[in-house]
Amino acid sequence: MQRRFDLDWVRVLAFMLLVLYHVGMYYVTWEWHVNSPYAGPALQPFMMLTSPWRLSLLFLVSGAATAFLLGKARREAEARGSTPRFLGARSWRLLVPLVFGMLVVVVPQAYYEVVEKLPGGYHDGYLAFWGRYLANDDGFCRGDDCLDVPTWNHLWFVAYLWVYTVALWLLLKLAPRRLEAFAASLASALTSTGGLLLWPILFFAVARIALIGIFDSTHALVDDWYNHVQYFGIFLLGFLVARSSAVWEAIQRARWPALALWLGSWLAIVAYFGYFTDIAPPQGLRLAMRGAWGLNQWCAIVAILGFARQWAPGDSPALRYLSQAIFPVYILHQTITVVLAHNLKPFDLPPLLEGPLLVVLTFGLCFAGYELIRRIPPLRPLFGLRFRERAPAAVPQVA
Repeated sequence: MQRRFDLDWVRVLAFMLLVLYHVGMYYVTWEWHVNSPYAGPALQPFMMLTSPWRLSLLFLVSGAATAFLLGKARREAEARGSTPRFLGARSWRLLVPLVFGMLVVVVPQAYYEVVEKLPGGYHDGYLAFWGRYLANDDGFCRGDDCLDVPTWNHLWFVAYLWVYTVALWLLLKLAPRRLEAFAASLASALTSTGGLLLWPILFFAVARIALIGIFDSTHALVDDWYNHVQYFGIFLLGFLVARSSAVWEAIQRARWPALALWLGSWLAIVAYFGYFTDIAPPQGLRLAMRGAWGLNQWCAIVAILGFARQWAPGDSPALRYLSQAIFPVYILHQTITVVLAHNLKPFDLPPLLEGPLLVVLTFGLCFAGYELIRRIPPLRPLFGLRFRERAPAAVPQVA
């Protein structure tokens, strides 16, 4: 199958969006590892522009890319006369960076969170903290709120992606024909009149209405059932429709109405959270806005994918470079942002200067880190790269 350069670009830009989002988290009133002394609500409406769909888009693209990777593995296995090498390779590419990230990369995030938020501060230094972190020390507490260490922080996406990949692999082993039949039924439903918007919106709206009041979003894997329903659901959808030209054509046709619904529902969500900051909303309105969240979630994804397909970009040296670089950049970015934000505080820069500076420095240091990592073979697997550099594969990269 011809390589989907549009999905490559969506994946790259979606990961880059995380850098902007996490810099934004430093300046809003929501709980994060560190917070600016200038934190306030001004940026929150713009953060809500991406909150419903940001990770869902990445899981959908990852599901589609998994379909392409599995197809490639099967073709290579046929050429060798053996069974496909898929799950082991995916586990290596995902679990090694996850474990290394938890033990090394994300530690500064937890350290500066303790330095800034522990009552009385923390003064024993980074190495002492790292030892306690690795020892699963539960003594970093603010009242009853204790920091769980070791932790994966932003790398929860990698853990979830691996779990969903294993679940998909089991489905393919245990019920391949049923999965194939479901894929055909799904494509038929999505390409029916209005089906592309109706059925996924209904799925996401019902999931949020039914589950978000019971299961908070924790990113802790074991108790995160609302997120599992939405994220595994859209990962599976991406896998099942990856090769359906009819579905992708429907997405392209629906891009304008999806854009209008996305932006309209975003305005409604912003107004809702802005008005009901200090008072409880009526239950009926609360449920309606959960439905609006699901509508926003899917319509944003359709609009982005539809316009990307309409754009129909070709291959380029920039895309090949970014496709390889973006996963190491993702692994590094939040730690770099937290370290920079904490250490820029003494300069007391105005937010309009400090914010763009954080963005530029985060991207610059992330790509500098990638340039170092790609040149040192033992480091490459720790950041999701092959041990030896070679020409990019003719499929989108999942990791």
